[in-house]
Amino acid sequence: MTDPEFELQLRPITASDQAVLTGGDSPFDDWGPRPAGTQPPASDLTGHGGLAVIDTASGDLLGNVSWHWVHWGPNPESANPMIGIWLRRQARGRGVGTAAQRALVARFFQETSVNRIEAHTDVENIAEQRALEKIGFTKEGVIRGAQWRQGVFRDGYLYSILRSEWTD
Repeated sequence: MTDPEFELQLRPITASDQAVLTGGDSPFDDWGPRPAGTQPPASDLTGHGGLAVIDTASGDLLGNVSWHWVHWGPNPESANPMIGIWLRRQARGRGVGTAAQRALVARFFQETSVNRIEAHTDVENIAEQRALEKIGFTKEGVIRGAQWRQGVFRDGYLYSILRSEWTD
């Protein structure tokens, strides 16, 4: 994906990337103690996984995109990925989140038969809401008290985009 300032690449996360992809420096990162990952996440779109977000020009690691699968019915066709993103502080506010998530959505629609892609974000995370809406996601509603963060349950918004809505 192209941004006025840079080009992005999504690539598998390496063991050396994991030391940088720590989270914790945003009000939306406080999930409490979590064990450190011993293995990089899978880059295969068929399971839970993640990819590093790289500035192609500089080679800088900007963050990561990730996904896990949710099911709206018992058959395989009713499964869809829920995507997420974490960006390093220096990458925020530059359109990186929009470009990286757009690239991930494109990859899912190009490389899988999935009909729906979801994203969930805190009701206070305005930057992520704007990024999702720029890509073409639709806000479906409030998910009440679903996310445990900073010692309390928090509301979020559920977003989705359907294959028939994707125009990129």
